[in-house]
Amino acid sequence: MGAVREDSLRCLSRSGFHELAYRESGPDHPVPVLCLHGLARNARDFDTLAADLAAAGRRVVCADVVGRGDSGWLRDPLDYGYPQYLADTAALIARLGSRQVDIVGTSMGGLIGMMLAAQPDNPIRRLVVNDVGPFIPKAALARILDYFGEDPRFAGLAEAEAYHRRIYRSFGDLSDAQWRHLTETSLRRDGDQWRLHYDPRIAEPMRAVEMADVDLWPLWDAVSCPVLVLRGAESDLLLPQTAAEMKERGPRAELIEFPGCGHAPALLDPAQIAPLRDWLAGE
Repeated sequence: MGAVREDSLRCLSRSGFHELAYRESGPDHPVPVLCLHGLARNARDFDTLAADLAAAGRRVVCADVVGRGDSGWLRDPLDYGYPQYLADTAALIARLGSRQVDIVGTSMGGLIGMMLAAQPDNPIRRLVVNDVGPFIPKAALARILDYFGEDPRFAGLAEAEAYHRRIYRSFGDLSDAQWRHLTETSLRRDGDQWRLHYDPRIAEPMRAVEMADVDLWPLWDAVSCPVLVLRGAESDLLLPQTAAEMKERGPRAELIEFPGCGHAPALLDPAQIAPLRDWLAGE
């Protein structure tokens, strides 16, 4: 697939500019695939998927949402939210220089994709939504808030890997190599310790409001591009009845469920990647 190219662009928030980092691979293609990660994750989650899509001839761009990975941190933590994420993603799409883009979004990334695809005159050709939908039960949000925004320190990689295996056990039965990769790409060095590779203040906006179910059905009904929904069969965030309704209203999505995992399918296994790749290749 060739080398992975790392780059960034400068985006604007209410309190100033910040860097938005992204990784690009694959040959030139008229419709890039833009991959957007989950709430506490980063662009490296898509390393395996990006390599597969690039080998199939697609241009793949994986972004670090602001406050995560190699992207900058916002001065005001209350700006961590979807208005900022949408503005940054729109700026990145403009940077890519293509009239259309496919989006693969996991959890938060799927919501970003859905919100963009609901806008008039949007550039989204195809959208893959990984284990999220227009209804999110507050119980699932409460579970995520149990760890989201934590700032633990780890003395070594083994300790950090044990943490990730516990926090993300719903990803399913990953191999030892997959857990190690997920761990190593989730950390930053801080002296003689390791810390999570995000701004721990990203959780402040969620903690500042009363927990409630999230209902985004009007947004879903405004989406008109083809949509593929991926669901972990044991997911507590994308409920079976929500996924079923996503097939019947709005863009009338196609649905694929993966056994043996909950929230969210990690997209590290060929059995999960192949149907996604084939669907994106459709017209």
